[in-house]
Amino acid sequence: MRILVVNVNTTESMTGAIGRQAAAVAAPGTDIVPLTPDFGAESVEGNYESHLAAVAVMEAVRAFREPFDAVIQAGYGEHGREGLQELLDVPVVDITEAAASTAQFLGRRYSVVTTLERAVPLIEDRLTLAGLAARCASVRATGLGVLELERDPAAALEAIVACCEDVVARDRAEVVCLGCAGMADLQARVVARVGVPVVDGVAAAVTVAESLVRLGLRTSKAGAFAPPRPKHFKNWPPGRPASRN
Repeated sequence: MRILVVNVNTTESMTGAIGRQAAAVAAPGTDIVPLTPDFGAESVEGNYESHLAAVAVMEAVRAFREPFDAVIQAGYGEHGREGLQELLDVPVVDITEAAASTAQFLGRRYSVVTTLERAVPLIEDRLTLAGLAARCASVRATGLGVLELERDPAAALEAIVACCEDVVARDRAEVVCLGCAGMADLQARVVARVGVPVVDGVAAAVTVAESLVRLGLRTSKAGAFAPPRPKHFKNWPPGRPASRN
């Protein structure tokens, strides 16, 4: 089984961390292939960057020429999962949805601990769209920028742990989801410090994707995720002749 794990930003070191976390939980025989988009922002922290990342992720997957069995979109609260599902018939798993759905098996209420405050509405919207908001106690920001997670892991760990403890005490969360793929390298240390289950979206997405592949399930093409209609695209992709698909 081969699973593509696509980072939504262009920071290669973060792609590496995401790939390591995915490989650490993958079953024997599962090949994890981390991908970094060819264009986009170094970190995705708002709607403009998220919409751009959605296009970049789709193009990265379209450019991959070897067979694969599933795709994981490794960006928390980001746009683009629906476009991937139109393009592909293999399972497509978004880490936001994988983390939240996994958390609901572990407790009655879960919270998401993320990076900047501006990421909160994107995550709330993704959870609502996915039908996963009803049992979400809160989405809280640590105030950390995405790149700070790598720049100062020790300080990032303390901020994440403090926020996790806060949502348990104040919001009555029984499970915490780490709301950024860049937190993947810190997951084990957060778990050791917080007294409730802590779900990393990358790890959860791998196990969900593996299960769907083993069950022989594929993305439905009956309605919402039917393939894009063949048509003329003007100047897309940039620098290439216009295509009809």
